Amino acid sequence: MHKIIKKISQAVQVLLLAPIKLPGKALNIIKYIAVGLGVLETMTSEKEEDE
Repeated sequence: MHKIIKKISQAVQVLLLAPIKLPGKALNIIKYIAVGLGVLETMTSEKEEDE
């Protein structure tokens, strides 16, 4: 699951860094998704280290 979250997080980062024009609301939604994925990625990586 950690690999899947990491790949999706990377895709969202590319979308945020791409030089394309997005509507304001869409950009805010993508930013919140990126933050949520970062939190999930951190939580799953800590869980894997404990095991």
